Amino acid sequence: MSLNPYVFFNGQCEEAFAFYAKAFGGKVLSTFKYEGSPMGGDVPAEWGSKVMHSSLDLGNGMILMGADALPGRYETPTGFSVSVGVKEVAESERIFAELAQGGTVELSIQQTFWSVRFGMLVDRFGIPWMVNCDQAAAHTA
Repeated sequence: MSLNPYVFFNGQCEEAFAFYAKAFGGKVLSTFKYEGSPMGGDVPAEWGSKVMHSSLDLGNGMILMGADALPGRYETPTGFSVSVGVKEVAESERIFAELAQGGTVELSIQQTFWSVRFGMLVDRFGIPWMVNCDQAAAHTA
């Protein structure tokens, strides 16, 4: 069994996944556009170049999936965060700084009672993230 976050965008999925690939050192595995797909007729012509589905390999078996929501169906993400567990302090700080570019930091990355580093942000695409480097991972890495 696997559990993979699937995030929706308002027309910026391709840009967001390129941004995430850089931030995480990952690789976009696949991108399918509305144009040329069975859903191509369900979207306005100007939406054809938008992403119907994309998947991004973040490494260590982690896959992030996403798409551009159909026109008029996008909703601002609420009620969840994509949580990333990182084993090294420097890497958690680097990833947090990358994701924060152009976004809104809700809690600066810092030491907490449960973690050597933890921070929360909403990236420039509106996706909420939590970056965590727990005590045990930092001491065994």
